Amino acid sequence: MITCGKILKKWSKILTINSNFENVIIYIYNILRQMKRIVFSFLLFCCICAPSFAQNAKMTRSEYITKYAKLAVNEMQRTGIPASITLAQACLESDNGNSNLSIASNNHFGIKCHSSWQGERYYHDDDAKGECFRVYNEVYESYVDHSNFLRNGQRYAFLFDFEKGDYVSWAYGLKRAGYATNPDYPKL
Repeated sequence: MITCGKILKKWSKILTINSNFENVIIYIYNILRQMKRIVFSFLLFCCICAPSFAQNAKMTRSEYITKYAKLAVNEMQRTGIPASITLAQACLESDNGNSNLSIASNNHFGIKCHSSWQGERYYHDDDAKGECFRVYNEVYESYVDHSNFLRNGQRYAFLFDFEKGDYVSWAYGLKRAGYATNPDYPKL
């Protein structure tokens, strides 16, 4: 590796051996050109290879469910929301934890700010440009807030009349209550 110290050491030897200033300038110019090529090659490598590394890092649906199933079960025990519904919503809304929103804000359910939200905000294009979404420090907080959002939301109250195992009624009920804008949401 070429360091500034090595360049200066070599430069001083040249100055003492050969006092021809032009040779010194040419020598330094050649070293800098070599360093420029090395840096350029490294940056080019990063630009070409980084996207392929990032694509390989995407979580699959199975990996997502394995990773967050315990959170969903804990929330089911705490609030009565079926773990299957929680995981299904999280998978859809976060693209299995791979969406820009979930990565940038730990928001795995696409919960928007609304007027009562006092926490950090993240602006993201969804149904409209630049919509405000809630930001969480950890994914765990997103799961808890999702449960609280459904449990405390007046328009979702009727869902808790369904059995925990009746995920079909819960899915259609969430659509009827206006959780998602996609008309096919319960079938996804």
